[in-house]
Amino acid sequence: MSDNQLNEISAGFQKENESLIYTPEASGKNLYSLFTKPFIDYFVSIICLICLSPLMLLVSVMIKLDSKGPVIFKQERYGKGKKIFRIYKFRTMYTDAPKYALSPTSSEDPRITRVGKFLRKTSMDELPQLLNILKGDMSFIGPRPELRNVVEEVYSDLEFKRLVVKPGITGSWQVSNARKQPIHHNLQYDFGYIENVSMKSDLMIIFRTLKILVKSNTF
Repeated sequence: MSDNQLNEISAGFQKENESLIYTPEASGKNLYSLFTKPFIDYFVSIICLICLSPLMLLVSVMIKLDSKGPVIFKQERYGKGKKIFRIYKFRTMYTDAPKYALSPTSSEDPRITRVGKFLRKTSMDELPQLLNILKGDMSFIGPRPELRNVVEEVYSDLEFKRLVVKPGITGSWQVSNARKQPIHHNLQYDFGYIENVSMKSDLMIIFRTLKILVKSNTF
């Protein structure tokens, strides 16, 4: 697959015409998004949990040996239809770190544990979100779930349009060059995805995600 093919979806995400930005609620109702995508999410999440259970057990032991506190970090996020749910991640910071403070932007952040640096660098801290997918709160591909306090303090009617589909572990914004900026500052990526959700776009996003992981450029 060429770089030109990989850039097709990204180019569409960055369109800034009004029909793209203001009408995402009209999308997400094709056969793929209504039936195929939910089935794939459910089936693949079960397979992944079974296959990755030894690795997840090993990570859990590493976290417990490295620092005091729970293995799983839970945090309230907004999902589809403004539903509030608890997102699961492997804990990567010390327990005295503020739960809803700004996310670290450097591996040298003193809040991050030794094991946490590795988990964040490899994105293995995201593995417990397979349980969120199995529960139906999330999808593999979709807008990144926003913090509850950010939604309630910052979101307008426009930003709430991101919540017409399930949030995802990865997505158009997550694989963009803007992924280190606040989600609500780059709405065109999520709206572009919502308007054009398809198996092709999902496969391209997965491929881009793997490419980023291989380059170890995911902090």
